Amino acid sequence: MAQEQLTNNERRNQTVAIVEKMLQERREMLVLLCEVSGLKPFKAETPVKASLEKFCEVLVDYIASAHFGLYERIAEGKERRKTVVNMAEKTYPLISKSTQAAIEFNERYEPLETATIEDHLQNDISKLGEILTSRIEYEDQLIAAMIGDPSLLEETA
Repeated sequence: MAQEQLTNNERRNQTVAIVEKMLQERREMLVLLCEVSGLKPFKAETPVKASLEKFCEVLVDYIASAHFGLYERIAEGKERRKTVVNMAEKTYPLISKSTQAAIEFNERYEPLETATIEDHLQNDISKLGEILTSRIEYEDQLIAAMIGDPSLLEETA
């Protein structure tokens, strides 16, 4: 029984570490989202390009961290708690849509073309911000189900 409990504690610690890493990347992404959003008017000058490039890098890191850290574990059937599985079934399709939107945003701005930045960035960054807000709400529901006790996390965002 003690060995099984240790294994459960180790799994819980791994889950907390994965969530903390994802939340750190989320915070960094949100800071950069605000930075890029504040660079209006969107002209393809160096500060906009540099901030947008960094934002896209961190956005992809955050999306990948969430996918490979949290969701893959559930998709592979490694999560045994029914409440977590039920919450994942409810939230993952909605989170998945936001993943696709983030990938599309990254692909659109990866070349950093002047016309795309000047003509579309304001609308695209606004839409992405709304999508990410919804994603964060769903992620937080899933994290709450996984962690159970939010005080286990150093800081939530």
